[in-house]
Amino acid sequence: MNLSSATRSVVRRNHAIIAPDGYINSNVPGWTGGTVNVIINEQMGARLCQTLVTLRAEGRLEGHTEASQIFFYVVEGAVQATAGGETRPLSQGQFVYVPVGQEYSFENPTEGTQLLTFHKVYEPLAGHAAPGIVWGEKDDSKAPVYMNDEALRIQELLPNELGFDMAVNIFTYDRGGHLPMVETHIMEHGLLYLAGQAIYVLDQEWYHVRQGDSIWMAPYCQQWATSVGKEPSVYIYYKNVNRFPTVV
Repeated sequence: MNLSSATRSVVRRNHAIIAPDGYINSNVPGWTGGTVNVIINEQMGARLCQTLVTLRAEGRLEGHTEASQIFFYVVEGAVQATAGGETRPLSQGQFVYVPVGQEYSFENPTEGTQLLTFHKVYEPLAGHAAPGIVWGEKDDSKAPVYMNDEALRIQELLPNELGFDMAVNIFTYDRGGHLPMVETHIMEHGLLYLAGQAIYVLDQEWYHVRQGDSIWMAPYCQQWATSVGKEPSVYIYYKNVNRFPTVV
């Protein structure tokens, strides 16, 4: 018998593992016809927001970005997206980045379409224009080898330009692939596992994670990961970049 008290989710001072078994739905104005799960948020000490939205066939998202920019990624399914007056069909692996000051909408989804979102308050940089809307997709041919290890590949989804203060990448670990060091750095992460399984080490704690799990890592949370199982492990992740490291 499975007890309802069992979960793989863990929330600590500087990191969290959020598994789907503990999701509780939230209401977001303008996001209707589906379920919204707020995975990472400022309430837990983070400086980003990460949500997962699962849409029914009548589902619709609409809004206007104000202080925060939003990155929308289609985890599965298909939907019609409009941003900045342009409308495009988006399907699994495709995305749109909506900067501040823009209207957006998503409609006509296939049943069960899932959208991952990353939100960050935009920090302007003198001498650099704020980013525009970016459309794109996951493309393994644009994922170069990471640190000379053929088992590791990273695709940068947003331009590496100083106008951007956030980055979103897809990190693929082939079987046996692992980070070459225990990373300790100022950048914060929010991520979602898109495929496979892994062992993730966070602040000296070892966790088994798999497709559908999310992870939050605060700045300076030590981190290391290795792929396990019979298929590559793949995750999409956010990090803050390109701004002077001051206290706001």
